[in-house]
Amino acid sequence: MSRTTLDTPPIAPDAHAPLSHGLKQRHLSMIALGGVIGAGLFVGSGAGIAAAGPSIVIAYAVSGLLVMLVMRMLGEMSAAYPSSGSFSAHAERAIGPWAGFTAGWSFWVLLCTAVGLEGIGAAKIVTGWLPGTPEWAWVALFMVVFCVANLAAVKNFGEFEFWFAALKVGAIGLFLVLGVLAVAGVLPGTDSPGTSNLTGQGGFLPHGSEGLVVGLLASVFAYGGLETVTIAAAESQNPVQGVARAVRTAMWRIALFYIGSMAVIVTLVPWDSKEVVEKGPYVAALDHLGIPGAGQLMNVVVFVALLSAMNANIYGSSRIAYSLVERGQGPKALGRVSAGVPRVAVLVSCVFGFVCVLLSYWRPDDVFPWLLNMIGAVILVVWIFIAVSQLLLRRRVEREAPEKLVVRMWLFPALTWVALAGMAAIFVLMARQPDTRVQLYSTGGMTLFLAAVGYAWQRARAAR
Repeated sequence: MSRTTLDTPPIAPDAHAPLSHGLKQRHLSMIALGGVIGAGLFVGSGAGIAAAGPSIVIAYAVSGLLVMLVMRMLGEMSAAYPSSGSFSAHAERAIGPWAGFTAGWSFWVLLCTAVGLEGIGAAKIVTGWLPGTPEWAWVALFMVVFCVANLAAVKNFGEFEFWFAALKVGAIGLFLVLGVLAVAGVLPGTDSPGTSNLTGQGGFLPHGSEGLVVGLLASVFAYGGLETVTIAAAESQNPVQGVARAVRTAMWRIALFYIGSMAVIVTLVPWDSKEVVEKGPYVAALDHLGIPGAGQLMNVVVFVALLSAMNANIYGSSRIAYSLVERGQGPKALGRVSAGVPRVAVLVSCVFGFVCVLLSYWRPDDVFPWLLNMIGAVILVVWIFIAVSQLLLRRRVEREAPEKLVVRMWLFPALTWVALAGMAAIFVLMARQPDTRVQLYSTGGMTLFLAAVGYAWQRARAAR
């Protein structure tokens, strides 16, 4: 399946695509800042803490380092070749059309399914506030609102994400300030817990290395959504500058928001507290501090984070689909653009997401779990395509257009190989865990199927 000059025509540059450039620098900056604060951090981190205990800080630090490397590689390619197809377009350019096809369509399935899952999560919060109202109706309402917003103009997506991100950043910033003050023992009405929660209840590694592994796997998948900024950059006023700025600030954002907040939570709250899983770690930590209404306020923030993720995934899935069609790798209807927006792609992505929601009600015991398992490890497959693409493209850019290397991968190629080794290690760990083994095999099956279809299409086009 190697790339050759005969079977891989050059990719049409996105500069000639009819997408608008309605995202301003403030939109892109806030998308980059808020995009790292995803629903996975607020909702999924509780299970990781329950499995790993205080060592979840180590798990997030290790997975965070891997994500920093991936973002740096993706930023290097996206600054050199801004594209709404992001890593999919880079994989096609570096490896071949089959790789772009596989990475793009697998990520599209992931995003569309995630839209439905986030809608369900947001609806559960609302039905907690308004008991007796049907979940599916709330999901449908959210879907309609964001579908209409994304159909109208890209600046609507940007405005939604700007204010969503501002609220998330403000909330988690306030959480960190209160948490640090409480840990230091200077927050009125609270005593410093010292290291009692880090060393008690079984110690720093209460479930040993196995617990740390489970926490590590949970933390890896909490970082999903960071790729959106490189997709959105293609529709910004200055894509190269936007990508470069986002990537260069990724390190401190990950360290502060993810690793910092995990450290505060496990220091303040016993890791085995039921509230960590039932209420969520952030709500549990604020309730523990006894700040009136703080827990419910954090529920509002989690709700906003879920809506933000829905909005971003509708946008991202439609742009990935559009880019694939532009490169001749999908139904032409999905590539139709009106007023700078791929409206058919937006509609199809929303419909697919809502079908996933209906499946969660109609077939909760067979089809829906199968779908969830199928997307379980897609993000790792995408990261591998990113790393291999960067490994191949870097040398090519250095020879042909070195001025395009506005962002450079650190210690190339050593750290690229380190990242690939880290991804391989995660695959091995997933294969060892019964819960993640099924996800690994299901995602592997979908990836092989898409790769076979993509390669067959590539050969057929080369034979014309």
